[in-house]
Amino acid sequence: MSSIYLVDDHVLVREGLRTMLEANGHEVVGESASPTPALADLLRLRPELALIDLHLGQRSGLELLSDIQRRQLPTRVIVLSMSERPQDVSEAMRLGALGYVLKDASASTLLQAIDTVRQGRRHLGPHEAELAARGQADEGRSGDHLSARERQVLVMVARGASSSEIGEQLHLSPKTVDTYRSRLMAKLGLEDVPALVRWAIREGLISVDEP
Repeated sequence: MSSIYLVDDHVLVREGLRTMLEANGHEVVGESASPTPALADLLRLRPELALIDLHLGQRSGLELLSDIQRRQLPTRVIVLSMSERPQDVSEAMRLGALGYVLKDASASTLLQAIDTVRQGRRHLGPHEAELAARGQADEGRSGDHLSARERQVLVMVARGASSSEIGEQLHLSPKTVDTYRSRLMAKLGLEDVPALVRWAIREGLISVDEP
C-alpha cells in the first residue's frame, strides 16, 4: 500500500512498527535512529511516508522536519511521539508534518493516520488538535520563536555539552555553535547558562534529574 521510512532511536519500537505495518500491507523501506542518516535515506529512497519521533537521543525530529521542508521532499510525515507538549505539536505541524500520533495510541489509530496522510490530508485526533491549538496560542510566550536548530543547541547546552562537543555532533564549527547559543539566549532574554538550564527544565525540554 505505502512505502514508509521509520525514524526512532529505540530498536524495539522500530521492530514493532515494522512488524505491524508489514502485516497490514505496507512496505518499510528503511529506518534510522538519527536525523542525519535519515535525511540521506529520504533523499535517496523518496518513500511516500515517514514516521518520525521527536526525541532522538540528543538530536531532534524537528530538525529533520525542517530539513525535509527546506528541501521540499515529497515524503509526507507523521510524527509518532510520546510528547504531549503543545509547543511540540504546533511546531511539528508548522514544519510540515501532516499527522501527529501519540505513542500510546492504538495500531488502528496509526493505520488510520497513515491512510489519511497518504491522501495528502492532515490527521490530528481530538486531543492532538487541542494540543496544537494551545501551542499556537502560546507562540511568542515561550521558545516557539526559536528555530529547530536553536532549540537543538539549547537542549545540548542545557545538558552540559561544550561548543566543541555540540559542533562535532551537529557537524558545525564551535564558532557557529557559539553564535547559535548567543542568539537563542538573546531571544529568550537569558544572561547565563544556569538561567538557560532553569528555562529548559521549566519548558520540559530536559528533566531536572539529568546530569
